[in-house]
Amino acid sequence: MSIHDERNHSPWQSYYGPNLGYVQEQYERFLTEPDSVETSLRELFVRFGAPPSVSLGAAPSTSAKPDPQQVTKAAAPGPIDANMLKKVVAAHQLMLNIRRYGHLAADIDPLGFSQAADTKLLEPETFGLTQADLTAIPASLIWDNAPASVLNGWDAITRLREIYTRSAAYEFTHIHDENERNWLHKQAESGSFPAPLSARERSALLERLMEVEFFENFLHRTFVGQKRFSIEGLDMLVPVLDEIIRAVAHDGASHILMGMAHRGRLNVLTHVLGKPYEKIFSEFHHAPNKELIPSEGSMGINYGWTGDVKYHLGADRAVKEGETVRANITLANNPSHLEFVNPVVEGFTRAAQEDRTKPGMPEQDLAKAVTICIHGDAAFIGEGIVAETLNFNKLQGYRNGGTLHIIANNRLGFTTNSFDSRSTHYASDLAKGFDIPIVHVNADEPEACLAAVRLACEYRLRYNKGFVIDLIGYRRFGHNEMDDPEVTQPLMYAKVRNHPTVSALYSEQLKGEKAITDEQIEQLRQRTNGKLQAAYDAMKANEGKSHAHGEQLQAVHATEEIRTAVPIETLRDINLELLNRPEGFTEYTKLQRILQRRASALNDGEKVEWAHAETLAFATILADGTPIRLSGQDSERGTFAHRHIMLNDYATAAKFSPLHILPQAKASFAVHNSPLSETAVLGFEYGYNVFAPETFVIWEAQYGDFANVAQVIFDQFISAGLAKWSQRSGIVILLPHGYEGQGPEHSSARLERFLQLSADNNWTVANLTTSAQYFHLLRRQASLLGTENARPLILMAPKSLIRNPRVASHGVEFSEGSFKPVLPQFSLTEPKEQKDKVKRLLLCTGKVAVDIEEALASANAEDFEWLRVARVEQLYPFAQADIERIVKQFDKLEEIVWVQEEPKNMGSWSFMEPRLRALAPKKASVRYVGRPDRSSTASGHQEVHAAEQKSIISTALNGKPVETSLIRG
Repeated sequence: MSIHDERNHSPWQSYYGPNLGYVQEQYERFLTEPDSVETSLRELFVRFGAPPSVSLGAAPSTSAKPDPQQVTKAAAPGPIDANMLKKVVAAHQLMLNIRRYGHLAADIDPLGFSQAADTKLLEPETFGLTQADLTAIPASLIWDNAPASVLNGWDAITRLREIYTRSAAYEFTHIHDENERNWLHKQAESGSFPAPLSARERSALLERLMEVEFFENFLHRTFVGQKRFSIEGLDMLVPVLDEIIRAVAHDGASHILMGMAHRGRLNVLTHVLGKPYEKIFSEFHHAPNKELIPSEGSMGINYGWTGDVKYHLGADRAVKEGETVRANITLANNPSHLEFVNPVVEGFTRAAQEDRTKPGMPEQDLAKAVTICIHGDAAFIGEGIVAETLNFNKLQGYRNGGTLHIIANNRLGFTTNSFDSRSTHYASDLAKGFDIPIVHVNADEPEACLAAVRLACEYRLRYNKGFVIDLIGYRRFGHNEMDDPEVTQPLMYAKVRNHPTVSALYSEQLKGEKAITDEQIEQLRQRTNGKLQAAYDAMKANEGKSHAHGEQLQAVHATEEIRTAVPIETLRDINLELLNRPEGFTEYTKLQRILQRRASALNDGEKVEWAHAETLAFATILADGTPIRLSGQDSERGTFAHRHIMLNDYATAAKFSPLHILPQAKASFAVHNSPLSETAVLGFEYGYNVFAPETFVIWEAQYGDFANVAQVIFDQFISAGLAKWSQRSGIVILLPHGYEGQGPEHSSARLERFLQLSADNNWTVANLTTSAQYFHLLRRQASLLGTENARPLILMAPKSLIRNPRVASHGVEFSEGSFKPVLPQFSLTEPKEQKDKVKRLLLCTGKVAVDIEEALASANAEDFEWLRVARVEQLYPFAQADIERIVKQFDKLEEIVWVQEEPKNMGSWSFMEPRLRALAPKKASVRYVGRPDRSSTASGHQEVHAAEQKSIISTALNGKPVETSLIRG
């Protein structure tokens, strides 16, 4: 480009307002002290001359082609009003401060308890500006979105202060993307925000608020003293949810998935989910037949059904237009662990968005489903699971196009004040770290609340990101309706007692605006109360009739043998396809050699190791048409560098999985390396599986010990969800477990905890010792998905056994047979004279069983004619019939010995002991061999571990421990 061309494309056309003022100041410095100006500007001044003098008119257009003569003229130095430039810059800074800090002075607390904020940064005087100074500045120089009616700086600052300090307060300046941030400010500052409601919408809103309030009043009067965790003080939550559902359904969402805690849940259930008043009244009513009502938790004693309290229950509802279902709304069941439902609901949504019917990665449509999470203010900032779940926002394996968060903010946590429950200014401040916009809104201002919803929904639709609405209200009663809140919050409740309800406030507002009359208000009141009374009368009339109740659980888990074998030729065909690579794919040489060994693994005389068996199981499950989703912290390659189900191109780092191009596959395969979270990720995968029960969902802990962090998900959802809510899941949990001298945090998956939770045939707990068993168990689990026999599978996955030759299996073991709950390490058809020599039966599970096999392999078989070993591969449901059949083989049996590597107060012993004693012959004792009781799971010293392990094996085989000074306890 010639110098002449460069002059025709002057850079100054892109500078105006405060930016132009800054450049002008720098040019003045350049004329006297060139070296004090940064290099880039100095070069511009040298090449293009002086910037144009500041025009106090509108910003220049960037679309028109510049006039060369004007550019040349502008390059000549002209008079500069430096004082005016400084005032323009100061006014612009004032505008930015109003955007950034206006929320601190906003009217967002219905009770007026918000701490008085220092608003000096919002005052013109702080920046040396007077009303006259601002009046002299054109509005367009300090506010790029200024409406036509705003003529000067004073008008602009006045209007901006009004916008940013009213009943909706905005926090957008933390948003990193400039386009998003500008869009948000533009929406807030537009003259149509909040959008005016029509007369019909205002009347419907008032009626909805009356329904919310009168429902709570009716429960309070009719069922005195019963807990209900009322919504009162945050009544606008229901209309807010109504508006979100209307908006997202209009934008094409076919599934709306909601999670919330207890407060306001009954109101949301009846008004948003459509649960009939009559049904809710029946759950409160102490009827003679209340044992037939599942939420009271007393029916089905013999069937494992416990039910749950009414304010933990979820519901589903179809929103229809005529006969057409427009959207399905689901409110998730939720225990008292409040925020732990968040990742579960996120999993629901991801499952609803994905099409898993084709091979390859699932196809995700972000518009198909929307998540709404309703949080308590103390819980949002106080519970770490919230941060873990917010972190899903942009992660490839977990994102869902943006969750709409509502903080139901009553400024209390149980009885704890805000200043005792958080270190942040707002309960919502956590969201700032995840680039999520926030609107704080006064729950006593109904129309402002709905405006915030519309902004949130439009933002999510446009940018596929989350949004937080901090709905600030109060709590009219105590934590529950039996608490006296004035014991702990006397000042707050002195105000609450005299504070009118939002429906009363809105009625007065509409009356004052001549939008409604007293007669119309009274009609609304009578109609609302009439519906409640009619429902109660109907419930009383049906009092003697049987109520529908929850599903009774099966008394026994399905134990029939399920065919899981796959013909050997089919396996060989699949096996060869798994070794195919896309053209041009560069495989890491070392890994290529390892994987190519699998080509002949199914030949006669060869064996299939653990990870290979898993891949074959996955491939055959996909060939059967069942989609698979696998996630964990290192699941693509496997914690122990064994899986390599996702390959990385050595030259480009592009990812590829053989399961995505497998010709036999009839469904999708997804594998995701998860964030460093156990609780949220496991909750997400559980939710995904509950919503998509036909999908084979697997969560893998990096080490089994790490599952400790997710204990709430195991306790409250996975183990008990079926008994409490009839919520079925077939999720698979892989927990690496085994004592190999790696210390207390890398040994035990806390098997004892899962066995302690085992009851009502709620899941399967297994600890396997062969790759064929793993293959068959995975295929059995997949075959049960979507059936009444579907249950979670808790698997103590191996570590060192992954590469142990004794764990590898011959091809025929995959093409024949099925999963066996117990593996006898002897022939059940051996002669009676040999059986009569047996005095001791060792029962064991997992790695210690392989250790025993190795010890026996190096011993003289004749020395152990009196001993037999059986591996218990399925610990729960207890394989009683299989173990009894083995025990009955030996008439001369003197002792049954349970051998384990875990300490005595851990592992399987406490679970197995009473069951083994119940089936043992009268003349046979039941003994334990293993580590003594311990407070820590394992030793952190390799030499101690080795000595202990050697002693356990010696005691099991010989009856006495090896002499060693290292054994303690």
